[in-house]
Amino acid sequence: MNEFLIEPLKNEHHDWLVEFLCEQWGSTITISRGHIHNTDKLPGFVAVLDGRFVGLITFNIYKQECEIVTLNSVVEKRGIGTALINEVKRMAILKGCGRLWLVTSNDNLRAVQFYQKLGFRLVKIYRNAIEKSRQLKPEIPLIGIDGIPIRDEIELEFIL
Repeated sequence: MNEFLIEPLKNEHHDWLVEFLCEQWGSTITISRGHIHNTDKLPGFVAVLDGRFVGLITFNIYKQECEIVTLNSVVEKRGIGTALINEVKRMAILKGCGRLWLVTSNDNLRAVQFYQKLGFRLVKIYRNAIEKSRQLKPEIPLIGIDGIPIRDEIELEFIL
């Protein structure tokens, strides 16, 4: 089994990045807590395995807090997501952040499990927040994973 590498997102990754974000998120825009993120403009890290990109994390640092905006791994059970998060943790600590946080939707139970396994804590549920997000990004589906209606945002945090 080959090892993957984690490297910073670079300008030369942009074409792949846009295609990947559109494939995974429906566009290069994501919404969290009513804030529009142009994810193709954010800093991040990519995971590379056998010369191909197999994972991506993007983040935003603001006022000594670091928000994970997107996280995707196309190869599961290899530690790619964990490695990408650990790289962002390291970067956030270097930048003086005291908190690493993210928002996911109520249907994404696998993500909630994954983040809790890594030490993140559930801190807030924003009821019906996705309705407002759909006003900014209409392509957010009504029904999500396992047929669960997508309605709420769940915030998780890791204190650094």
